[in-house]
Amino acid sequence: MEHLRTMRPRTKVPNAILSLRNSAVATSARNIHSGYHAHVYFDAQTLTQARRLCEDARDRFGVAMGRVHEKIVGPHPRWSCQLAFDSRNFDTLIPWLDEHRDGLTVFLHGLTGNDFEDHTTHASWLGEPAKLNLGVFRKKGG
Repeated sequence: MEHLRTMRPRTKVPNAILSLRNSAVATSARNIHSGYHAHVYFDAQTLTQARRLCEDARDRFGVAMGRVHEKIVGPHPRWSCQLAFDSRNFDTLIPWLDEHRDGLTVFLHGLTGNDFEDHTTHASWLGEPAKLNLGVFRKKGG
């Protein structure tokens, strides 16, 4: 797949990013929301790498970096660290994350106020997708 990277045009594609690098799955991400979360997934062996990636993104782009969770949190099936950002950062941050994730999976979703739709309809992946625990979004008593 690496040879495909060199064949991609160098022009900026502002509203569509196609993730092919280091992944058997290609998922498009479009900048159509005012806010976003990117969840960087990792495990014990990739903890340092993930922390460094998130810190670099925070320092380079001024995005908010959440806790580095060494446990399962919310719908996420792996340990994760959240980056929060708005549409102004999207077109530079997402290609940078894809270029520097070095095999890590990044789950990206828009923020619309509907958590279920944000994690399904408004979601995309850099790397291998993982099955989310969407049951956390069910209303109590329903």
